Amino acid sequence: MKTKIHIILLLLVVGMVNGQKKKEVIDEYAHELVYKVVNEDTLKLQIYNPTDFRANKKYPTIVFFFGGGWNGGSIYQFKDQALYFASRGMISVLVDYRVKNEHGTTPFEAVKDAKSAMRFLKTKADEYGIDTDKIVASGGSAGGHLAAATSLLPGINEETDDLSISPKASALVLYNPVIDNSEKGYGYERIGDRYLGFSPLHNIKKGAPPTIFFLGDKDKYIPVSTAYDYKAKMEAVGSRCDVFIYENQEHGFFNRGKQKGDKYYVETTLEADAFLRSIGYLKGKPTL
Repeated sequence: MKTKIHIILLLLVVGMVNGQKKKEVIDEYAHELVYKVVNEDTLKLQIYNPTDFRANKKYPTIVFFFGGGWNGGSIYQFKDQALYFASRGMISVLVDYRVKNEHGTTPFEAVKDAKSAMRFLKTKADEYGIDTDKIVASGGSAGGHLAAATSLLPGINEETDDLSISPKASALVLYNPVIDNSEKGYGYERIGDRYLGFSPLHNIKKGAPPTIFFLGDKDKYIPVSTAYDYKAKMEAVGSRCDVFIYENQEHGFFNRGKQKGDKYYVETTLEADAFLRSIGYLKGKPTL
């Protein structure tokens, strides 16, 4: 009888310890933080740590900006990619920012928020284990524009930001990004003559971070020629730009759930993994 009681007590203790460990892992894995309060708008980001996260170590970090034409969208658009890269040993971040439908703002406020988020992460690098020499900015469509904008646009900053902290990323992973905002590109009707300071394609200079660029050849917003114009300008200043064009694919083709078996989510994620390995941000074989 005593033996049975001892066994039951032991199982209860083990269960409690396992439950505590599980909770600790979950709490350590995801953090929601306020990175900016502006005009009574509270803006947050979510951080997903690698499963083997250790407080005394620095990790390469990838920061995702959702798409939606600067009008709307979901912070969770790139959650699947974020969780995958966290499983590969990166810190992954999902950023919320101001959009027209919710905040009544323009694309310029979205750029300010993206830069503020990057600066916030750099100021918190020691606290959250971020390797500031290996920060990747990523996003799709208008979010791809924001990712590129953090690193290419010299202006459009929140006046309350510490401008001594550069928002520039070390590399870019862009999914059908809006990178030409001229009359020939996307968004000109909202940007107007200010496009020269807003359009990533028109602000590529020496030192532009290495980039991978995904695009479907049936994208109604971004012509294939724009991707190759971007690549040519990058290479003209000595920067790397890998372009991947996917046949018969439309805007947003890379999102999970778009195709049976998630074909293009898998393909683009594996290509991004290979790109990040090639620049030394990841090691080992992909796990997808």
